[in-house]
Amino acid sequence: MLSRRPRTAWMTGLLATAVTAGAMIAAPAQAVGGGAAKDGTYAFTAQLDIGGGHRSCSGALVDRQWVISAASCFATDPAKSFKVSEGAPKWKTTATVGRTNLTGSSGTVANVVELVPYEGRDLVMAKLDKPVTGVTPVALATSAPAKGDRLRVAGYGRTHAVWVPDKLHSTRVTVDSVQGSSLGLTGDDPATAAVCKGDTGGPAFQESDGHPELVAVNSTSWQGGCVGTDPAETRRGAVDSRVDDINAWVQKVSYRTAFPNAPWKYAEHIASGYFTGGSAGGTRHMDMIVRWIDGEVTLYQGADDKDARHPFSAEYRIAAKNSVFKHAKQITGASFGGGSDGLIVRWVDGELTQYTHVDKKGLHGEKKLAPAKNKTWPYAEQITAGKYTANAQRDDLLVTWADGEVSLYTDVNTNALRGEKTLLKPNKTWPHADQITAGEFTGKKTADLLVRWSDGEATIYPGVTTGGFHGETKIRPAKSAWKSATVVNTGAFVANERPNDVLVRWADNRLGLYPGVDAAGTHGEVKLVG
Repeated sequence: MLSRRPRTAWMTGLLATAVTAGAMIAAPAQAVGGGAAKDGTYAFTAQLDIGGGHRSCSGALVDRQWVISAASCFATDPAKSFKVSEGAPKWKTTATVGRTNLTGSSGTVANVVELVPYEGRDLVMAKLDKPVTGVTPVALATSAPAKGDRLRVAGYGRTHAVWVPDKLHSTRVTVDSVQGSSLGLTGDDPATAAVCKGDTGGPAFQESDGHPELVAVNSTSWQGGCVGTDPAETRRGAVDSRVDDINAWVQKVSYRTAFPNAPWKYAEHIASGYFTGGSAGGTRHMDMIVRWIDGEVTLYQGADDKDARHPFSAEYRIAAKNSVFKHAKQITGASFGGGSDGLIVRWVDGELTQYTHVDKKGLHGEKKLAPAKNKTWPYAEQITAGKYTANAQRDDLLVTWADGEVSLYTDVNTNALRGEKTLLKPNKTWPHADQITAGEFTGKKTADLLVRWSDGEATIYPGVTTGGFHGETKIRPAKSAWKSATVVNTGAFVANERPNDVLVRWADNRLGLYPGVDAAGTHGEVKLVG
């Protein structure tokens, strides 16, 4: 039981932290000096046992399978540095969540299997080996705190009188200073410290109408008034690491668990585009739309860093199961000029539909480009949109037909298809083009075309124009593993400089990403799923 652990089990050491009043030399904040919380209150607060009693810290559940805490809890020598490496923790760590009275049996006890630190800040996300049930994760504050704001801090560490409490404690604090990445805090009770040993990583949160919002995480403290502290130490302030300004990072890390668990074997069509914001050269990467076999459509929001292992940060359902999209034959993301990108859909009955823009709430601006049961579009095999002409605002639509003909519809606007150009006449080769996708692999003035052939060969056609194809580069030979690729799509999922990352869904339901494909070929696969 926690209360029976020896004093040496608690973290010790000193950290230097700059605050408004000057340089603070503070021990890692390891418990809240306030009163015991009512059972079940602030149940999102986690108790972390690191190394079987080697260290003890606190944390906050921000997702069913993720706890945020202080990186210094896991550092080799927190007195020198709070840096930790991404991956499994150095010491076996268990997290207890939803058990505000540690002598009870409620809540969830899970192992921490992965750490994801935030660079330059005493913060880390800790992944649990199983989801926490029965506890609502704490929401993240979306606005910056100000000097004079009142918050509440919580933790499982020491108090002014108890070495190792069995219950979660909390107390009110006031914000003394707001730095770029930290907060200076002072407890409202002048007789005791707000934060003592055992509270490192514990939450500092604001409460609005009974709904807590996480503002910061306990980092360091003077610990004046905490049991076991030198009686001559009268300073009771603490410094916390801000969380309110890194919502996007927390969201992305939390999403690592959800993305692989999607039913990828039912992903039938994929399209990419800037649907939720961002543009080439910006920080937000391309988003991805997936049409599932049951007609549901999901929008995956692109992340804002260069981590190829985790290119997406959130998902939104933009069409429900058994929607009309169950009858979509092909989809492609496209820019029609102005606002977010849209979508072109070819349906099983030959109808061609344009959605002028797509966002988190759904598909908007539906326009019929070709009616159902027409005499032309039922014979289309593949479609992809890209910038094949000089128009920088709107994409062009490239189409392969059942007889091998390849056409280009230039400058697709919000009203109609215009300017059909025949790039190749009917032939016996192009009926074997199983997937096509527009990309920018070679640095030409116009987009390239990537084709995955039925025999597994993959070919790049550089700088396609209205004049046709201008050479070809084979990046995968015939009978290659790409014969098992069931979906191939291109987007700017990593560097965001141009759409030259290729995403592949394989026949065995794996999902892989090839970053930075160029004329020399692919340069290694990053496994996203499987």
